[in-house]
Amino acid sequence: MQVFQDVMQWFVDLGASVMLPIIFFVFGLILGIKPGKAFKSALTIGIGFIGLNLVIGLLTNNLGPAAEAMVDNYNLSLQTIDVGWPAASAIAYGTLLGSMAIIVGILVNVILLVFGLTRTLNVDIWNFWHIAFSGSIVYAATASFALGVFTMITHSMLLYFLADKSAKYVEEYYQLPNMSFPHGASTPGFLLALPLNWVFDRIPGLNKINISAESVQKRFGVFGDTTVLGFIIGVIIGLLASYDMNNTLNLGVATGAVMLLMPRMVSLLMEGLTPISEAASSWVQKRFPGKELFIGMDSALAVGQSSVLSASLLLVPIALLLAVILPGNTVLPLGDLATVPFMICLMAAVFRGDILRTVIGGAIYIATALYVASWATPLITKSAIASNFDLGGNSSISVLSDGGAWTTFLFGGLAENLAWLGIGFVFIVVLCALIYQGKMQARKK
Repeated sequence: MQVFQDVMQWFVDLGASVMLPIIFFVFGLILGIKPGKAFKSALTIGIGFIGLNLVIGLLTNNLGPAAEAMVDNYNLSLQTIDVGWPAASAIAYGTLLGSMAIIVGILVNVILLVFGLTRTLNVDIWNFWHIAFSGSIVYAATASFALGVFTMITHSMLLYFLADKSAKYVEEYYQLPNMSFPHGASTPGFLLALPLNWVFDRIPGLNKINISAESVQKRFGVFGDTTVLGFIIGVIIGLLASYDMNNTLNLGVATGAVMLLMPRMVSLLMEGLTPISEAASSWVQKRFPGKELFIGMDSALAVGQSSVLSASLLLVPIALLLAVILPGNTVLPLGDLATVPFMICLMAAVFRGDILRTVIGGAIYIATALYVASWATPLITKSAIASNFDLGGNSSISVLSDGGAWTTFLFGGLAENLAWLGIGFVFIVVLCALIYQGKMQARKK
């Protein structure tokens, strides 16, 4: 068991930019792509992820100090620090339970595909850390290893169900046919966006407004250009942080650069993915005529969209404001401020790119996430200690993205109060939903 854990940990430690090329190269060979072409596609995917990480790092390195400056300026005193998703993934994969997440996620995916209960073929192996995180939370709450594994099984089933449901929005809005996002930080926002969009459609005035990045650029000309808009938003954040003129302008240029470079990195990633996606579609059609599969991918493919980035930048100061004014909140959002695009990208697709709806919906999501992250703080801290994570001198830590997702509250809360009965109930509900979805899909044929 220790050897297995060491091997899995070594593979996970390679990081997404190395793991994914290896996976896609092997996947490409299985699909019949020539080795040279498969290698080039896989390498391009890895380079695309490195580019994305560089741009996200640019955003993080500039937004982080600005957020801290705002905290200091307005004397914000919240005792729990949001350490962000990199720390959360390290905590999730840092135990024997977490190291089993990749095997669990793959096995569940294969079983569901064999029985026709999902259309998502998940190749986003790195992001199985999301189910490892929920499993670790349940283990921290109950000290039951078996229940932690069962939680990972149930959570992965839920992610595949939501990925299938959201795939049409991914295709229609992001122009990514035959792809879905079984991503633990994005699908929770999708389920929240559906009822919110229904409500927004019935609010007089709001249902007539459509503020997309394209409409802003058309109305305001150069000042509506996404790069210029990013610069303006960056300058505003700099002023809120009480930066001097030099640092304010630098922050403006950096956010403008993110708005310009992020879509180009996504385009590079898509360049590598296209041959794999086309080969996968051909492979499925030859062997399963009439059956259509979605390639499960990282929602990083969507975060470069202009409306998503614009709404995310506007939500940064809003998140800090909410942290201060919400009674009972104990979490100071910092580490995951740059993860906001991942949290709202499927919401933006449901809202058809309307920036106003995305900001309102995103603010509601962040408000609930702050409360969930506050509630989950003891469990996250306990999980961090169990994985030998360095708390950095903090007595408690939390995570805004996964720690604040309603799935964390669902699994952690039910496990804490009802143990097997609670998680078992979710398992049955999700299984019934998958079976119903499979039958509906079969009838359409």
